Amino acid sequence: MTDYAGMHGWDRPEFVEKPDSDLPSYLGSTSFAKRPLIEDVDEIRARRPDAVIVGAPLDEGTTYRPGARFGPRAIRVANNNYMGFHSLQLGVDVFEVLDVVDAGDANIEPIWMERAYAMIYRKVFALAGTGTIPIVLGGDHGITWPSASAIAAANHPARIGMVHFDAHADTGEVTGPIAGHGSPMRRLLESGAIAGTNFVQVGLRGYWPDRETLAWMKEQGFKTHFITEIEEHGAEAVVDRAIEEVLDGTDAVYLSIDIDVLDPAHAPGTGTAEPGGLSTRELLRAVRRIVGAVELAGMDVVEVSPPYDHAELTSMAANRVVMEALSGLALKKQSGVTVRRNL
Repeated sequence: MTDYAGMHGWDRPEFVEKPDSDLPSYLGSTSFAKRPLIEDVDEIRARRPDAVIVGAPLDEGTTYRPGARFGPRAIRVANNNYMGFHSLQLGVDVFEVLDVVDAGDANIEPIWMERAYAMIYRKVFALAGTGTIPIVLGGDHGITWPSASAIAAANHPARIGMVHFDAHADTGEVTGPIAGHGSPMRRLLESGAIAGTNFVQVGLRGYWPDRETLAWMKEQGFKTHFITEIEEHGAEAVVDRAIEEVLDGTDAVYLSIDIDVLDPAHAPGTGTAEPGGLSTRELLRAVRRIVGAVELAGMDVVEVSPPYDHAELTSMAANRVVMEALSGLALKKQSGVTVRRNL
């Protein structure tokens, strides 16, 4: 038998198999940042990670452009970094300090929204109950209803506040048992999972909600920061205000990022694009600062729709949103702060 390996030098001893975690995101497993894929809740409970990634690939609550069901996979693989995750912004080696695992996706079956919401709720609730911080990859914004509800239930009796980055308020009226991607915040308020006075919204712009809905939101105590406020005073000042507001009377915070808070120049791949939004730099800095200032109980990033994306700009932005949150948690843990929830 001809020794082709020896002939071409393919048998050299330095050619060794590397672990999946040391390989680029475009090959091998599709876990977030090549973190260990652990779907068994009991195994996660025994391991006690600081944070856990979970996918919610559902977009049947959309009203116009679907495609966000492909978001979780796109966000997971949109990281061109490997062989080290040192945050230049915060000066921390994220995964050397912070233990993060990927728990896979909620068990969603297409064309059955009631079941999908139930499966998202169950998975996030079970994970949050282990003390880890769930970071949920959407999916349309409707997934925030079951996800944030699960965080509120798992952390009871703690009072959960929400910082909600979005072009839209997502407080639309709904009939029947289902919430679309334009109404999860109303559902959360109506159920009592999050009180209106604990909602802080940043980045609203465009032509919705209407006057009646805005009046209702004001009656409920919502704190809304329109893009005009950011234009006039700068993102830094508005984020300072948002942090102050969400910390008033709350024990922990759920952070919800609709990627359409970004200008479409930075995030074209969303079904709910609205011109005139934040820059990616402004959003990433805001996420770092908020996570560093609050007790984070849970988080989601939603409305990444790969069919409308260009050059992976949107999925990369969403991936970086998650990485900045993890970097903020890692910096806190490195300084001696416990980031896991004591439930």
